[in-house]
Amino acid sequence: MVDVLGPLMFFAVFLLIFSGYPVAFALGGVALVFAVIGVEVGLFDWGLLSALPVRIFGIMENQILLAVPFFIFMGTVLEKSRLAEDLLKTIGALFGRARGGLALAVVFVGALLAAATGVVGASVVAMGLISLPVMLRYGYSPVLATGVITASGTLGQIIPPSVVLVVLADQMGLSVGDLFLGSLIPGLMLAGLYAVYVGGVAIFKPEAAPALPPEERTLSGLPLLRQVALVMVPPLVLILLVLGSIFAGVATPTEAGALGAVGALLLALANGRLRLKTLKAAMDETTRLTTMVVFLLIGSTAFALVFRGVYGDLWIEHLLTNLPGGVVGLLIVANLAIFVLGFFLDFFEIAFIIIPLIVPAARALGMEGDTLVWFGVMIAMNLQTSFLTPPFGFALFYLRGVTPKTVPTTQIYRGVLPFIGVQLVGLLLVILFPELVTALLG
Repeated sequence: MVDVLGPLMFFAVFLLIFSGYPVAFALGGVALVFAVIGVEVGLFDWGLLSALPVRIFGIMENQILLAVPFFIFMGTVLEKSRLAEDLLKTIGALFGRARGGLALAVVFVGALLAAATGVVGASVVAMGLISLPVMLRYGYSPVLATGVITASGTLGQIIPPSVVLVVLADQMGLSVGDLFLGSLIPGLMLAGLYAVYVGGVAIFKPEAAPALPPEERTLSGLPLLRQVALVMVPPLVLILLVLGSIFAGVATPTEAGALGAVGALLLALANGRLRLKTLKAAMDETTRLTTMVVFLLIGSTAFALVFRGVYGDLWIEHLLTNLPGGVVGLLIVANLAIFVLGFFLDFFEIAFIIIPLIVPAARALGMEGDTLVWFGVMIAMNLQTSFLTPPFGFALFYLRGVTPKTVPTTQIYRGVLPFIGVQLVGLLLVILFPELVTALLG
């Protein structure tokens, strides 16, 4: 009975999650049930659970996790104040004269919004509302249009400052700055691969990605190049200040996140967009997402405590460290598990459940320092697919909410499939060439 409690607890929580029960409460509920069983069979006493309040207070005092609401708030302010909309319209007008130009603009702006916000939902919704109607009106294939918007919107997962990377750094015991540095080249490489795919479609299927007519390539008021400079320079300065302060060691990620939040407010104010309604919407969205993260953390903390009490952590570590092939076996199993779970779970849920189980095995197999940072970036690249993979990819739901009914859900699913393939190519490149991650770590 004692030997099977760990595996039973592991499978029980996934059974409950896949039944549709909220993940945070599934983790906490299973922990309480197996705590009773663990006490009854004599594995531990109720004193074990006295550590839970201490751990919860530790979560609340965690300075690294304070960066999460700051980065979310920065992104939602830029989205709610329509500064992201200005960016997309301006770059679209600049690139629209070429075949596939608007799709390339979506990729370019997706990368910029990722670096400016780190919030996937805001990017997908903004680009879906602004670019999709124009792309459909002027003959873009709905499959290409929806695919490029959802894929580009998820770049906020891997391009710093990413909320995903902040959470991963906390769960893996790594420096957020190191994980940001390590993910910079892979993130930009992935955006480049998206652009190459879009360029290929424009060349070999020109009817799927036509150039925009002249009336859609002009902006009223200032000359286009001046408008581009005015729209792009302030967000770029904000990005450089936030990331530069982290990379230079001048500020912690939390301090840089606070700087970014204040900078986003100042940009909205300078553009005359800082309204009480805008501020309230940004604060509501930030509160909602942050609360979700905190409840997941509390549930996963309770689960991890009891799981260790029934020796489940030793079972997992023994299982993963004794795989055929050693490190190679761990890489294959970890990537397959994360990719498959991405079909059903959000990246936060995967990070809080799976990462604490995988990382001890990785350390036991000798992964430390730069190698562990590479492992973390690899996981982040894989986690990105959790937003794209049908049927439950969150980016698909975000886009479905703003897509005309004339575009069926099946076309959105078909649209993301090539980009999932592109992401897997990017993931393979990161696995085969660790230097893509470690080159900037020094």
